[in-house]
Amino acid sequence: MRDLMKIIAGNISMTFAYAYLIIPNEIINGGVTSSALLLHALSGYNIAILANLVTGLLLIICLVFLGKEYFFKSIVSSLSYMLFFNFFYSLSIDFDMNIVLVIIISSILIAIGYYLCITANASTVGFDVLALILHHKNEKIDIAATIRIINLIVLILGFLVYGYTSIIKGVAYTLIFSCLLKKMLDRKQKAVMIGRDSVFDETSNVKDVK
Repeated sequence: MRDLMKIIAGNISMTFAYAYLIIPNEIINGGVTSSALLLHALSGYNIAILANLVTGLLLIICLVFLGKEYFFKSIVSSLSYMLFFNFFYSLSIDFDMNIVLVIIISSILIAIGYYLCITANASTVGFDVLALILHHKNEKIDIAATIRIINLIVLILGFLVYGYTSIIKGVAYTLIFSCLLKKMLDRKQKAVMIGRDSVFDETSNVKDVK
């Protein structure tokens, strides 16, 4: 139940940022929507259909490589995203802010959303699925750094499609977002390691007493 609440809270944080900050200010973030726009430019197929196909493919990959728990929680994450994004978007609220402030706030909100989902053993059904798989194969592979690399690759590939202004904003967003996510995940990892060390020390002390 706690994990589900984290997933829902994470998606509220992300969809608020996407609906009111990312989309209105045309920030290309290198995620699934950005890749769908790139595929649309190359193929001419409907953007929504392409985004759904990419999401469906990522869900299948999630099931195959991360297992049922991640898969079902990722479905909850995906449904939460659609529900809250449509809700926020339908309100048509306009925030008139400086673009630098927009990038910083959206980076914070989306980093929090990713952090809550990842620490609840779920994906956002974005390219973090690939980062999670690589991390599970080799724990030395950093999740946030991998997401940053994937997003930057999508941005580089889409340079001619999106235009120079959107790419600059997207790169700035990606660097700030991935840096914040890395700091949060590293802090969580340190807390887990400290907890494990404490348990080990207590166990050792009990054995010594015996």
